[in-house]
Amino acid sequence: MPTQNPVSSADLAAAVKKLDHARVLVVGDAMLDRYIFGRISRISPEAPVPVLVVEKELAEPGGAGNVVHNLIGLGAACAFVSVIGDDRAGTELTGLIGGQAGVEPWLLVQGGRQTTVKTRFVAESARRGGQHLLRADREDTRPLHPKLAERLLRVANGAIAATSVLVLSDYRKGVLAGDIPAQLIATAQAAGRKVVIDLRSEDWARFAGADVLVPHAHNLLGEDAIGTDAEIAEAGEALRQAHRFGALLIKRGAIGLSFVDADGCMHMRLSTDETRDLAGAGDAAVAALAACLAAGVAPRTAAAVARAACGLVGSAIGSGIVRAKDLLGMVSAKI
Repeated sequence: MPTQNPVSSADLAAAVKKLDHARVLVVGDAMLDRYIFGRISRISPEAPVPVLVVEKELAEPGGAGNVVHNLIGLGAACAFVSVIGDDRAGTELTGLIGGQAGVEPWLLVQGGRQTTVKTRFVAESARRGGQHLLRADREDTRPLHPKLAERLLRVANGAIAATSVLVLSDYRKGVLAGDIPAQLIATAQAAGRKVVIDLRSEDWARFAGADVLVPHAHNLLGEDAIGTDAEIAEAGEALRQAHRFGALLIKRGAIGLSFVDADGCMHMRLSTDETRDLAGAGDAAVAALAACLAAGVAPRTAAAVARAACGLVGSAIGSGIVRAKDLLGMVSAKI
């Protein structure tokens, strides 16, 4: 039978205290998240659209870079391997990631490639909680040039030896195209490293054999399907066995997370207060899971810490980054 949040608060607190010993390698699609904040007081006379009077702008690492951002917030050391374009956004992203203490960045440049940029226009002045009006994307999703792909593999293979967990964060922007994931998984497992896959597609086969797959529920059951606990457990176990995954941490939106492994399925609910704004909560969960595994925490306890990180980000109006002191305060309050 599925279980419900069986990990004690004391075990969660003990796990969080270990995170500053974690060393994690992230390989995946880096992008720049840009926010343009302003106020609306009128409708345009040119078209029936609101006029946003811009008051401030903010830029943050996005995509796999947000997983890195969360790992640093949790106190883990992190190496990051990705590809950017030879453009202004790539330079800005390099500065944002390289300026974080505890990160060893390997942002390889491909000439002629456009760095992925997501620009969000938000009414009100908050990073989270304001009215999201529009998102405009610029991206290049082509696979990497073969010579650059070879270089990325060389750099990542070298970094695997110095870390305990490999995270492959695939936003389908080209960095993890083709057989790159299979080669990295093989190298990591040969070195005795665990592999976590953060995947936003149904391309399961290219990541076969990884220790933990983190998919969205709708990729398991269909775009419009919510899925009961029983359906999630059945679909998760079928996928786990079909592609030899050690476990699945399934993201179910406002419902919460489900962890499926050889011992069965553990469903972990989010409360109403923890679903105020889930933007970035998935990245926080992936980072917490990977950091825990790198620190030697048992997989089920690591999954429960991931659920706590997801809830902490989902409950906040403000920063979308999970930080160790806040996470420890959250779980310790329940002891």
